[in-house]
Amino acid sequence: MSRHAGMLSTITPPTHAPTAWATASTYAGRTIRQFVRTPQLLVVNAVTSTMFLLIFRFVFGGAIGTGPVKYVDFLIPALASVSGLFSSGAVGVAEDADTGMFDRMRSLPVPRGAVLLGRAMADTALITWGTFVTLVVGFIVGFRVHGGLLGALAALAFCLLFAAAFAWLQIFLGLIAGSAQAAQGIGFSVFPLIFVSSAYVPVASMPSWLRPIAENQPVTAMVGAVRALVLGGDTQALLGHSMTWFAVRAIGWSIIILVVFATLSTRRFTKL
Repeated sequence: MSRHAGMLSTITPPTHAPTAWATASTYAGRTIRQFVRTPQLLVVNAVTSTMFLLIFRFVFGGAIGTGPVKYVDFLIPALASVSGLFSSGAVGVAEDADTGMFDRMRSLPVPRGAVLLGRAMADTALITWGTFVTLVVGFIVGFRVHGGLLGALAALAFCLLFAAAFAWLQIFLGLIAGSAQAAQGIGFSVFPLIFVSSAYVPVASMPSWLRPIAENQPVTAMVGAVRALVLGGDTQALLGHSMTWFAVRAIGWSIIILVVFATLSTRRFTKL
Protein backbone atom coordinates (compact mmCIF):
# COMPACT_ATOMS: atom_id res chain seq x y z
CA MET A 1 0.00 0.00 0.00
CA SER A 2 2.75 2.41 0.95
CA ARG A 3 4.60 1.65 -2.27
CA HIS A 4 1.51 2.48 -4.36
CA ALA A 5 0.95 5.64 -2.32
CA GLY A 6 4.54 6.65 -3.00
CA MET A 7 4.12 6.04 -6.72
CA LEU A 8 0.95 8.12 -6.80
CA SER A 9 2.61 10.94 -4.92
CA THR A 10 5.18 11.29 -7.72
CA ILE A 11 2.52 12.14 -10.32
CA THR A 12 2.67 15.86 -11.02
CA PRO A 13 -0.66 17.43 -11.97
CA PRO A 14 -0.63 19.69 -15.07
CA THR A 15 -0.04 23.34 -14.34
CA HIS A 16 -2.26 24.60 -17.15
CA ALA A 17 -5.00 23.41 -19.46
CA PRO A 18 -3.99 21.54 -22.64
CA THR A 19 -3.35 23.70 -25.67
CA ALA A 20 -5.56 23.55 -28.74
CA TRP A 21 -2.89 21.67 -30.68
CA ALA A 22 -2.32 19.14 -27.90
CA THR A 23 -6.07 18.50 -27.70
CA ALA A 24 -6.51 18.24 -31.46
CA SER A 25 -3.52 15.95 -32.01
CA THR A 26 -4.52 13.70 -29.10
CA TYR A 27 -8.09 13.35 -30.33
CA ALA A 28 -6.88 12.79 -33.89
CA GLY A 29 -4.56 10.03 -32.68
CA ARG A 30 -7.40 8.42 -30.74
CA THR A 31 -9.66 8.49 -33.81
CA ILE A 32 -6.99 7.10 -36.12
CA ARG A 33 -6.35 4.24 -33.68
CA GLN A 34 -10.10 3.61 -33.73
CA PHE A 35 -9.93 3.36 -37.55
CA VAL A 36 -7.07 0.88 -37.32
CA ARG A 37 -8.88 -1.23 -34.69
CA THR A 38 -12.06 -1.18 -36.78
CA PRO A 39 -10.83 -2.30 -40.21
CA GLN A 40 -14.30 -2.18 -41.71
CA LEU A 41 -14.11 1.64 -41.60
CA LEU A 42 -11.09 1.53 -43.87
CA VAL A 43 -12.54 -1.23 -46.02
CA VAL A 44 -15.91 0.48 -46.56
CA ASN A 45 -14.21 3.68 -47.68
CA ALA A 46 -11.95 1.81 -50.10
CA VAL A 47 -14.70 -0.49 -51.41
CA THR A 48 -17.08 2.42 -52.06
CA SER A 49 -14.47 4.30 -54.06
CA THR A 50 -13.48 1.19 -55.99
CA MET A 51 -17.09 0.24 -56.72
CA PHE A 52 -17.93 3.60 -58.29
CA LEU A 53 -14.66 3.58 -60.20
CA LEU A 54 -15.23 0.15 -61.76
CA ILE A 55 -18.89 0.79 -62.56
CA PHE A 56 -18.20 4.03 -64.39
CA ARG A 57 -14.99 2.79 -65.98
CA PHE A 58 -16.39 -0.42 -67.46
CA VAL A 59 -20.20 -0.09 -67.45
CA PHE A 60 -20.87 3.53 -68.38
CA GLY A 61 -17.51 4.61 -69.75
CA GLY A 62 -18.10 3.31 -73.25
CA ALA A 63 -21.29 5.34 -73.59
CA ILE A 64 -19.87 8.67 -72.36
CA GLY A 65 -18.05 10.85 -74.86
CA THR A 66 -15.19 12.97 -73.52
CA GLY A 67 -13.69 14.19 -76.76
CA PRO A 68 -9.91 13.83 -77.11
CA VAL A 69 -9.55 12.76 -73.46
CA LYS A 70 -9.75 9.06 -72.65
CA TYR A 71 -12.63 8.42 -70.27
CA VAL A 72 -10.40 6.75 -67.68
CA ASP A 73 -8.21 9.88 -67.59
CA PHE A 74 -11.38 11.98 -67.32
CA LEU A 75 -12.84 9.86 -64.51
CA ILE A 76 -10.02 9.11 -62.05
CA PRO A 77 -9.14 12.75 -61.20
CA ALA A 78 -12.82 13.31 -60.43
CA LEU A 79 -13.06 10.32 -58.10
CA ALA A 80 -9.85 11.35 -56.34
CA SER A 81 -11.23 14.86 -55.87
CA VAL A 82 -14.56 13.83 -54.34
CA SER A 83 -13.41 10.97 -52.10
CA GLY A 84 -14.45 13.06 -49.10
CA LEU A 85 -18.08 12.99 -50.18
CA PHE A 86 -18.06 9.17 -50.08
CA SER A 87 -16.41 8.92 -46.65
CA SER A 88 -18.08 7.66 -43.47
CA GLY A 89 -17.04 10.68 -41.41
CA ALA A 90 -20.60 11.69 -40.57
CA VAL A 91 -21.33 8.24 -39.18
CA GLY A 92 -18.23 8.32 -36.99
CA VAL A 93 -19.11 11.72 -35.58
CA ALA A 94 -22.67 10.58 -34.82
CA GLU A 95 -21.29 7.52 -33.03
CA ASP A 96 -19.00 9.69 -30.90
CA ALA A 97 -22.02 11.77 -29.93
CA ASP A 98 -24.16 8.67 -29.24
CA THR A 99 -21.59 6.94 -27.05
CA GLY A 100 -21.01 10.01 -24.88
CA MET A 101 -17.46 10.65 -26.09
CA PHE A 102 -18.25 14.26 -26.89
CA ASP A 103 -19.93 14.70 -23.50
CA ARG A 104 -16.77 13.49 -21.79
CA MET A 105 -14.61 15.81 -23.87
CA ARG A 106 -16.81 18.80 -23.04
CA SER A 107 -16.45 18.00 -19.32
CA LEU A 108 -12.67 18.39 -19.58
CA PRO A 109 -10.78 21.71 -19.47
CA VAL A 110 -9.87 21.54 -23.17
CA PRO A 111 -10.70 23.89 -26.07
CA ARG A 112 -13.93 22.56 -27.50
CA GLY A 113 -13.16 23.58 -31.05
CA ALA A 114 -9.91 21.64 -30.87
CA VAL A 115 -11.84 18.40 -30.34
CA LEU A 116 -13.53 18.84 -33.69
CA LEU A 117 -10.25 19.92 -35.26
CA GLY A 118 -8.76 16.60 -34.14
CA ARG A 119 -11.71 14.75 -35.63
CA ALA A 120 -11.28 16.69 -38.89
CA MET A 121 -7.57 15.80 -39.00
CA ALA A 122 -8.33 12.11 -38.56
CA ASP A 123 -11.14 12.16 -41.12
CA THR A 124 -8.87 13.96 -43.59
CA ALA A 125 -6.39 11.11 -43.15
CA LEU A 126 -9.16 8.57 -43.81
CA ILE A 127 -10.28 10.44 -46.93
CA THR A 128 -6.67 10.55 -48.11
CA TRP A 129 -6.57 6.77 -47.73
CA GLY A 130 -9.63 6.50 -49.98
CA THR A 131 -7.95 8.80 -52.52
CA PHE A 132 -4.84 6.61 -52.48
CA VAL A 133 -6.92 3.48 -53.14
CA THR A 134 -8.71 5.26 -56.00
CA LEU A 135 -5.42 6.21 -57.63
CA VAL A 136 -3.93 2.73 -57.27
CA VAL A 137 -6.99 1.06 -58.80
CA GLY A 138 -7.11 3.80 -61.42
CA PHE A 139 -3.58 3.06 -62.57
CA ILE A 140 -4.45 -0.64 -62.73
CA VAL A 141 -7.39 0.04 -65.08
CA GLY A 142 -5.48 2.36 -67.39
CA PHE A 143 -5.26 5.82 -65.84
CA ARG A 144 -2.09 7.80 -66.62
CA VAL A 145 -0.75 11.23 -65.62
CA HIS A 146 0.04 13.47 -68.61
CA GLY A 147 0.89 16.71 -66.81
CA GLY A 148 4.27 15.72 -65.42
CA LEU A 149 5.51 15.28 -61.86
CA LEU A 150 4.83 18.84 -60.73
CA GLY A 151 1.29 18.65 -62.08
CA ALA A 152 0.72 15.35 -60.26
CA LEU A 153 2.02 16.74 -56.96
CA ALA A 154 -0.11 19.88 -57.31
CA ALA A 155 -3.14 17.71 -58.04
CA LEU A 156 -2.49 15.69 -54.88
CA ALA A 157 -2.21 18.91 -52.88
CA PHE A 158 -5.61 19.99 -54.19
CA CYS A 159 -7.06 16.60 -53.24
CA LEU A 160 -5.78 17.08 -49.68
CA LEU A 161 -7.34 20.54 -49.55
CA PHE A 162 -10.68 19.17 -50.72
CA ALA A 163 -10.41 16.32 -48.19
CA ALA A 164 -9.98 18.82 -45.35
CA ALA A 165 -12.95 20.89 -46.53
CA PHE A 166 -15.25 17.88 -46.97
CA ALA A 167 -14.18 16.49 -43.58
CA TRP A 168 -15.82 19.51 -41.92
CA LEU A 169 -18.95 19.03 -44.03
CA GLN A 170 -19.13 15.41 -42.83
CA ILE A 171 -18.61 16.50 -39.22
CA PHE A 172 -21.53 18.90 -39.46
CA LEU A 173 -23.78 16.23 -40.99
CA GLY A 174 -22.83 13.84 -38.19
CA LEU A 175 -23.60 16.43 -35.50
CA ILE A 176 -27.07 17.21 -36.82
CA ALA A 177 -27.96 13.59 -37.62
CA GLY A 178 -28.81 12.48 -34.09
CA SER A 179 -27.76 8.86 -34.63
CA ALA A 180 -25.35 6.80 -36.70
CA GLN A 181 -28.20 5.33 -38.74
CA ALA A 182 -29.56 8.76 -39.56
CA ALA A 183 -26.06 10.00 -40.41
CA GLN A 184 -25.68 7.21 -42.95
CA GLY A 185 -28.87 8.34 -44.66
CA ILE A 186 -28.02 12.04 -44.48
CA GLY A 187 -24.71 11.27 -46.14
CA PHE A 188 -26.59 10.61 -49.37
CA SER A 189 -27.78 14.23 -49.40
CA VAL A 190 -24.43 15.30 -50.87
CA PHE A 191 -24.70 12.99 -53.89
CA PRO A 192 -26.44 15.59 -56.11
CA LEU A 193 -23.28 17.70 -55.77
CA ILE A 194 -21.34 14.86 -57.38
CA PHE A 195 -23.74 13.84 -60.12
CA VAL A 196 -24.82 17.36 -61.15
CA SER A 197 -21.25 18.31 -61.94
CA SER A 198 -18.51 17.51 -64.43
CA ALA A 199 -17.30 14.58 -62.30
CA TYR A 200 -18.69 11.77 -64.47
CA VAL A 201 -19.86 13.45 -67.67
CA PRO A 202 -18.98 16.67 -69.52
CA VAL A 203 -21.24 19.55 -68.55
CA ALA A 204 -21.89 20.20 -72.26
CA SER A 205 -23.84 16.92 -72.45
CA MET A 206 -26.42 18.14 -69.91
CA PRO A 207 -29.69 19.96 -70.71
CA SER A 208 -29.28 23.71 -71.20
CA TRP A 209 -31.22 24.56 -68.03
CA LEU A 210 -28.95 22.33 -65.93
CA ARG A 211 -25.59 23.48 -67.28
CA PRO A 212 -25.35 26.75 -65.31
CA ILE A 213 -25.93 24.84 -62.06
CA ALA A 214 -23.34 22.21 -62.92
CA GLU A 215 -20.77 24.74 -64.09
CA ASN A 216 -21.01 26.97 -61.02
CA GLN A 217 -20.95 24.55 -58.13
CA PRO A 218 -17.90 23.53 -56.07
CA VAL A 219 -17.40 19.96 -57.27
CA THR A 220 -17.04 21.04 -60.91
CA ALA A 221 -14.37 23.57 -59.98
CA MET A 222 -12.52 21.08 -57.77
CA VAL A 223 -12.65 18.28 -60.31
CA GLY A 224 -11.63 20.65 -63.09
CA ALA A 225 -8.55 21.83 -61.20
CA VAL A 226 -7.27 18.31 -60.54
CA ARG A 227 -8.20 17.16 -64.04
CA ALA A 228 -6.37 20.09 -65.66
CA LEU A 229 -3.21 19.46 -63.64
CA VAL A 230 -3.23 15.74 -64.43
CA LEU A 231 -3.98 16.11 -68.14
CA GLY A 232 -1.57 18.97 -68.78
CA GLY A 233 -1.37 20.40 -72.28
CA ASP A 234 -3.94 22.87 -73.56
CA THR A 235 -6.60 22.54 -70.86
CA GLN A 236 -8.55 25.38 -72.45
CA ALA A 237 -9.16 23.18 -75.48
CA LEU A 238 -9.62 19.96 -73.49
CA LEU A 239 -11.86 21.22 -70.67
CA GLY A 240 -13.21 24.57 -71.82
CA HIS A 241 -11.27 26.64 -69.27
CA SER A 242 -7.67 27.14 -68.22
CA MET A 243 -6.08 25.46 -65.22
CA THR A 244 -5.93 28.83 -63.44
CA TRP A 245 -9.66 29.36 -63.97
CA PHE A 246 -10.43 26.06 -62.27
CA ALA A 247 -7.78 26.40 -59.55
CA VAL A 248 -8.89 29.84 -58.35
CA ARG A 249 -12.48 28.70 -58.05
CA ALA A 250 -11.52 25.41 -56.42
CA ILE A 251 -9.47 27.16 -53.73
CA GLY A 252 -12.24 29.70 -53.15
CA TRP A 253 -14.91 27.03 -52.79
CA SER A 254 -12.70 24.97 -50.47
CA ILE A 255 -12.11 27.92 -48.17
CA ILE A 256 -15.83 28.75 -48.10
CA ILE A 257 -16.82 25.14 -47.32
CA LEU A 258 -14.16 24.79 -44.64
CA VAL A 259 -14.92 28.09 -42.89
CA VAL A 260 -18.71 27.75 -43.06
CA PHE A 261 -18.93 24.16 -41.84
CA ALA A 262 -16.14 24.52 -39.27
CA THR A 263 -18.07 27.45 -37.78
CA LEU A 264 -21.43 25.68 -37.89
CA SER A 265 -19.94 22.48 -36.47
CA THR A 266 -18.25 24.27 -33.57
CA ARG A 267 -21.45 26.11 -32.67
CA ARG A 268 -23.45 22.90 -32.85
CA PHE A 269 -20.88 21.03 -30.76
CA THR A 270 -21.01 23.59 -27.95
CA LYS A 271 -24.81 23.33 -27.81
CA LEU A 272 -25.06 19.52 -27.70
